[in-house]
Amino acid sequence: MKSILMVDDDPDMRQLVEDALSTAYNIASVRNGREALTLLAAENFDLVITDLIMPEMDGIELLIVLGKTRPNLKLIAISGGGILVNFDSLRAAKRLGACSVLRKPFPLNELRTAVQNLID
Repeated sequence: MKSILMVDDDPDMRQLVEDALSTAYNIASVRNGREALTLLAAENFDLVITDLIMPEMDGIELLIVLGKTRPNLKLIAISGGGILVNFDSLRAAKRLGACSVLRKPFPLNELRTAVQNLID
């Protein structure tokens, strides 16, 4: 079974994604980019879904590190915006290697389709 790492500081969002995908994939989740890098050093994942705005290490920083260290890893970036209205974080994520981007709130079928297109 394919495995996915979900990175988001919002426990409700992590649970929502786990509930939506856990019947077809192994899901692990962490709260920020630092925790993601620690887990990625210990385990292999087929896909990372990351929020972009998080404390400690945000998703943009995570994408930069993964682009250098794991350039073949499939990535989906998600974001609901944030305080930087003029900064389109999802567009930046795409330029930094995200294969797909989703703006919160997104329909779960869009997430499932994005995941299937990348790792099935």
